[in-house]
Amino acid sequence: MDVLARNNVTRLGGDPSARTIVFAHGFGCDQRMWRLVVPHFDQAWDIVLFDHVGAGESEVSAYDAARYSSLRAYADDLVEVIDALDVSRVAFVGHSVAAMIGVLASIERPDLFDQLVLVGPSPRYLNEDGYVGGFEPADIEGLLDSLESNYLGWSNATAPVIMANQDRPELGSELTASFCRTDPAIAAQFARVTFLSDNRADLASVSVPTLVLQCSDDVIAPDAVGRYVHDHIPGSQFVQLRATGHCPNLSAPDETASAIRAFLAAGPAPA
Repeated sequence: MDVLARNNVTRLGGDPSARTIVFAHGFGCDQRMWRLVVPHFDQAWDIVLFDHVGAGESEVSAYDAARYSSLRAYADDLVEVIDALDVSRVAFVGHSVAAMIGVLASIERPDLFDQLVLVGPSPRYLNEDGYVGGFEPADIEGLLDSLESNYLGWSNATAPVIMANQDRPELGSELTASFCRTDPAIAAQFARVTFLSDNRADLASVSVPTLVLQCSDDVIAPDAVGRYVHDHIPGSQFVQLRATGHCPNLSAPDETASAIRAFLAAGPAPA
């Protein structure tokens, strides 16, 4: 199967010699979640968006539950997409679980990446002794049981909480609609893979210049989680956004894009 078709890759090209920036979406979403951020990156950028297999308009027939039982399969897909684009090095922007997918891909193939931007990242959602992930085991099991038994009901109840910004209910409605476009069986497995993952040990192996963008009042990836990621990725930068909730690419695209552009303006890592 053609890799670019499999992942529904969209390329908004400027100058062919321009730097490439790859945007990756989080759980229950697709590449449309970046549509308010992308206009901030003009023709000086080679812009790439894609859908994870099983999401958006990807080739759902390529989804295999056994293969996608780990985030590493999604990282392998990301590497394959970049290789298929035949670009030398990219700036990668990953939201939520896609942040850890980018981390894993950059460790696997550091030669492909100039810079990483991790938006609302979490390497581990479960609390443990000495680590605050934001959720107790019973919370996660309750979330997964609810999602698996009544996905539409879960989406309607959970999306507005994840989005926050209660004074802008249209944002929660958009995230709900995005969740509802995802196949429930695939969403259930991706949620289990996401919320039970533990990538804390991988952070120290990141060798690419990294920016951690932390939202305010984020129920999915609290402040302590973002700071943990920052503290454990060597030389990373940390920016606290004023944006509230877990999806600043929708709720605060101007602020999000400004922070990304400021970091990328520092330039790529030495070849």
